[in-house]
Amino acid sequence: MSHDDGLCSIGELAERAGVTVKAVRFYSDNGLLPEAARSAGGHRRYGPDALGRLRMLRSLRALGLPVREVRRVLDEEEKNGAQDGAGSVLEDVVAGQLRELGSQLTALRWREAGMRLVLECPPGERADRLRLIGAVSTPPSTAPLARFWRAWLPPRMPARATAAFLEVAVPQPPEDPDPSQVLAFARLNALVTRPCTGGERPQPEAHKAAGPRGPAVLYAGLAQAYELAGTQLRRGHGPCAGEELDCFVDAYASAYGSRDTPAFRSVLAGQLAVDPRIDRYWELVTGVITAPGSPPEPTAGTAHDWLLAALDAQAVAAAG
Repeated sequence: MSHDDGLCSIGELAERAGVTVKAVRFYSDNGLLPEAARSAGGHRRYGPDALGRLRMLRSLRALGLPVREVRRVLDEEEKNGAQDGAGSVLEDVVAGQLRELGSQLTALRWREAGMRLVLECPPGERADRLRLIGAVSTPPSTAPLARFWRAWLPPRMPARATAAFLEVAVPQPPEDPDPSQVLAFARLNALVTRPCTGGERPQPEAHKAAGPRGPAVLYAGLAQAYELAGTQLRRGHGPCAGEELDCFVDAYASAYGSRDTPAFRSVLAGQLAVDPRIDRYWELVTGVITAPGSPPEPTAGTAHDWLLAALDAQAVAAAG
């Protein structure tokens, strides 16, 4: 400090820290950089600790941290001391900013892929593409898909069971999508938000599981069976009897309070064959989660088809 009292002026502090006087005044006015005193002429004077605090301020702001978050870090540092301070708070603040930046980057990537989708499509299709894409937020929200499934699932389904099944049924949009994935998600969003023809969606007979715990037991078992079948699909194996099919049938038998017998499997195969289907949903999900040029990723829908085909084959063999 250049003065006998150990204090410096706002101009001297700004020069030492490599910032503008306007920036120092802004931080002071917002309580981030307290003044030590005022001169006889009313000018701001700063103490020895001000330079270190100002340099910290500049570094935090250079990271793009908002003023309110900078205040949290500095308050923690002042409270705990320079060596221990700001550790947990700084970590929390930076982690929050990284999450926000990640969301912003994802939104930009989706916007870029959407623009490429419009630019690269035939002129006659651009109006439809714009309408589809314009209905999807960026970054895209899966809330409409979750609402679709909540209306489809059995009534009075326990919240935990519903959440577990939504983890299986609702695809997570890719962070860096290809235009084809953007188009698939936009079409999926349109599918689940359009009005139902004829009123309520038809519900499968499987939803009439006996007892209050039936739906939860059924969908917990189905989620496990779909995961097992997905492994076989990734390996390129065709439908066959085995652990996957046993788990699939047991889900229905447990929900209905029945025993897994050849007769039960035969009846179940017939029932599932005529149940309402939402094949288009699963087709679009595959388009969302599969990277271009990669083998199709299994979904709960393709796993269900694999298991049903295995059940049909077994029922036909038993009847023959």
